[in-house]
Amino acid sequence: MEKNLKISARQFAILVILYSIGTTFLVIPGSLAREVKQDAWIAAVIGTSIGLLLVALYIAIGRMFPTMTLVEINEKLLGKWLGKAVSLTFVFFSLFSAASLLLFVGNFLTIQIMPDTPIEAIHILFACILIMGIRLVLETLARAGEILFPFFVFLFVILVVSAFLPPVQIKFENIQPIFETGIKPMIRAVFLFTSIFSLPLIVFLMIFPVSVNQSKAAEKNFFIGILLGGICLIIIVTLTILVLGADNSARQMYPSYALARMTNVGDFLQRIEAIMAIMWIITIYFKMSFYFYASVIGLAQTLNLNNYRPLTLPLGIILVTLSIIVHPNVAKLATFDKEIWPLYVSTFGLVLPLLLLAVNALRKKIHQNKKR
Repeated sequence: MEKNLKISARQFAILVILYSIGTTFLVIPGSLAREVKQDAWIAAVIGTSIGLLLVALYIAIGRMFPTMTLVEINEKLLGKWLGKAVSLTFVFFSLFSAASLLLFVGNFLTIQIMPDTPIEAIHILFACILIMGIRLVLETLARAGEILFPFFVFLFVILVVSAFLPPVQIKFENIQPIFETGIKPMIRAVFLFTSIFSLPLIVFLMIFPVSVNQSKAAEKNFFIGILLGGICLIIIVTLTILVLGADNSARQMYPSYALARMTNVGDFLQRIEAIMAIMWIITIYFKMSFYFYASVIGLAQTLNLNNYRPLTLPLGIILVTLSIIVHPNVAKLATFDKEIWPLYVSTFGLVLPLLLLAVNALRKKIHQNKKR
């Protein structure tokens, strides 16, 4: 399975940043504003802190068997048949998540940028690029992240700076009063933020630490990556609330995109929403790539295949088909993301790691008792 291929700790940090931002960049400001209104930025801060705790949990899983992927750890700790069954559910989760993101790409591009283009054509083209990236192995994907990351940072800086220039108006009263929404809505908002931002990081256990050199440095960069990604999202959420206001942000499907459309500096610097779209496409590509990578590698290891490449095309076809039928319309997609997705991703992002830790601790205790 090409375990000899390694990426650097720096490349790993970049991939974590791009992955964690992903879809969160575009949709989370509106989702948080609908739950906690002007306190959305507080939910983002708390959610980022929880993300650091989840990273510590995933690092603990990686330390147990540093030469194995999550799928191999499942079989090691849960046994051959139960481990394979759990791994197959993880493979489906990864493929389903990639299909949902592909649908998200199609919806965004057809609604905001290319309304006359069939959504199926966008799905097929994006899936082809996705398959190409996975077939070119992990190192190539990591190098692409290194190349595109400076562009992302540059475009992000332009977006943030432009938000402080006329005619955009920042109103600090838009985030007042603070802590007005109450505890229960804040818990829901933090849970929603965590489910999109940090719980999906479980798929990185397919490459961490087995495919990353310098494990200690990679652990540190795991924390740095999620922290920097969280800071970017906190900035975007705060700017969206400051400029658009909580009510307007809650009504928008893509509030950060609406924020970018307001920029017009001297009739010279315009169409900043294109910058937002480019940034989002870069980040969502890497998020989708690692979901797809986890499904392809996970299935290959579950079936004990030596080469994963023959699986990329059939799984790619399934991915496109699934993306078309998985959510019939935007309304049902929004309902799924709010009510079902947080619980679904928690099964793999929280329950599974805790189960593996508990089983490993129990096995060690039994082994020690036998020695006595």
